Amino acid sequence: MSEGDEYIQQISESVTVSLHGQELNPESYAICKADMLIKGQEVSNIKLGNTLSDDQLAANKFDLMLSNPPFGVEWKKVQKQVTDEHKHRGFDGRFGPGLPRVSDGSLLFLMHLVSKMRDAREGGSRIGIILNGSPLFTGGAGSGESEIRRYLLQNDMVEAIVALPTDMFYNTGISTYVWVLSNNKPAERKGKVQLIDATDRATKMRKSLGSKRQFVSESDQDEIVRMYGDFQETKKSKIFPIEAFGYRRITVERPLQLNFQTSEERIERIADEKAIQKMDQEDHDKILAACRAMDAETVYRNRKQFQKALKASLTDHQVYLSAPQLKALINALTERDPEAEICTDSKGNPEADTGLRDYENVPLTESVYDYFDREVKPHVPDAWIDESKRDEKDGEVGIVGFEIPFNRHFYEFMPPRPLVAIDADLKQCTDRIKKMIEELSA
Repeated sequence: MSEGDEYIQQISESVTVSLHGQELNPESYAICKADMLIKGQEVSNIKLGNTLSDDQLAANKFDLMLSNPPFGVEWKKVQKQVTDEHKHRGFDGRFGPGLPRVSDGSLLFLMHLVSKMRDAREGGSRIGIILNGSPLFTGGAGSGESEIRRYLLQNDMVEAIVALPTDMFYNTGISTYVWVLSNNKPAERKGKVQLIDATDRATKMRKSLGSKRQFVSESDQDEIVRMYGDFQETKKSKIFPIEAFGYRRITVERPLQLNFQTSEERIERIADEKAIQKMDQEDHDKILAACRAMDAETVYRNRKQFQKALKASLTDHQVYLSAPQLKALINALTERDPEAEICTDSKGNPEADTGLRDYENVPLTESVYDYFDREVKPHVPDAWIDESKRDEKDGEVGIVGFEIPFNRHFYEFMPPRPLVAIDADLKQCTDRIKKMIEELSA
């Protein structure tokens, strides 16, 4: 923060900078204030405390915000305060769009900064925050993480994301990304997101500092900034419309097809059903007798016909079951059968087989029905879309999700080595092993 102030003063002496910040770690807090005091900077706006549970700068809005929050740190200790703010304050608080999983609070820190952006009519704000890879893609459609990404992207706040080299930090060597956000984008950037691959912009350090083995030199920094400023499509710079990161998760159902039989093997399964286990021994014996009275060789492929025959046999043996008990009994005598007739409900509609349920992610730019007819129907003609699964916000079929598959957009296929070369290496290895064995046995 202090370094940022010095840089701003270097490039524009007429700008007045007011520094604000909050830190949880007392040692880091003390070092920050001591550094600022030495440089003659105002320290009263530097606060000590937990940013997520006790925002001590709640009333402030800022022009520029920089943050390097902890990577992948759980927020269980402040879960109650954060959850209460989300539930009771909604979008009037910081966490309106949703909450990420408790194991990683990175997106909470990002939403904390977003809540402090000035209104775009007042010039707006810009944010620079370093995050690990998780916030880009963790969480499926409808999850807290996805809803946060949806909020940021659909409100056109994400300006650029830069992938940094690995081994840049003292305590971790993982991949990291700089998110640049703005609520007042220039005209040419509106509705678009720029992804920059700067993973090869690294210089080896002469001596490692913990996990930090690389740094980004000034020349590489200049090149990264140039790519960002040019806002052009290149091998290392990709530009996408916001919709490119969105999809609808549709639920694909297939019909339930079952056969039924009172063979001894299936009758033995009856004792494993919990609803039957709760019955007394006399009723249990009557159920077994009723099942054995039916033709054990007959395989029913129509559920209604089997239910009729089973109920008749149960009545003959004076067995009267509740709906859960009858369901458990039929379940024990059932097996899936693709040749069987489709099971239907009371209205004649086909029932879905939960074991065959599948999901498809359809790009937001495409009709779910066109996608289904092209990608699903040719392979499973009896499938259908469960239209009851709709997005809460727009009411359309399919749950909307957002993710930013950064690496996929910069993936370069590397063809495998020729088989001849692989065989030569294997032969060399086996020859060496044979030689070693011969030396041992000599």
